[in-house]
Amino acid sequence: MIRVLIVEDEPKIAQAHRAYVQRLPGFEVVAVAHTGREAVTIAKRSQSSGAPIDLVLMDIGLPDMSGLGVAAALAGLRPRPDVIAVTSARDLAMVRAAVAHGVVLYLLKPFTFSAFREKLDRYLGYRAALPAGESAVSQQDIDRAFGALRTPEQRASSPKGIAPQTMEEVSRAVRAAEGGLSAGEAGRVVGVSRVTAWRYLERLAEDGVVERRTDYGRTGRPQVRYMWLH
Repeated sequence: MIRVLIVEDEPKIAQAHRAYVQRLPGFEVVAVAHTGREAVTIAKRSQSSGAPIDLVLMDIGLPDMSGLGVAAALAGLRPRPDVIAVTSARDLAMVRAAVAHGVVLYLLKPFTFSAFREKLDRYLGYRAALPAGESAVSQQDIDRAFGALRTPEQRASSPKGIAPQTMEEVSRAVRAAEGGLSAGEAGRVVGVSRVTAWRYLERLAEDGVVERRTDYGRTGRPQVRYMWLH
């Protein structure tokens, strides 16, 4: 089992990430930290106990320090835990800084369970491609491991009829709506038809990202609203 530390300052989002990890075979959440200092303390304590953290799901925007600062602090541990950045930061400077601090994968918020699973599947492939322990690796081992972290073109393609940019816009709209959105409302916000918005909302519901709620309103006519669960 790959031992996972979740670092996220928002309790509800941390809980959602824990639920996502628990749905994936081969991973177990051993702790959740809400600050950078807490994360470093947990990682050091785990190392001292002989059960080190293997993977950190790291929120970059923490209240006390940058997630990249936490990654730098964890770099001194042996074995060094791998870090997957979980962030809404899209600027190139942040991406470059993440790479410089040893972040192996970069996951943009908001995301669906499918996107989350795809990243962790790639991480599993990366781990499986490297020999266990401190064994010397060949060029072939290294190439195979880093190749597992890249998204093959056939895996990077979205499901039929699902455009990544539209999915992102629909996700952002629902997340920003405190009372949720109907398909019609989501369509107006994003600039697509109600049927198109409904298709994307249903995909998010299947991934467990949004919840369907029936609103009968004043007229008694039922209307399905989609609520963001994070």
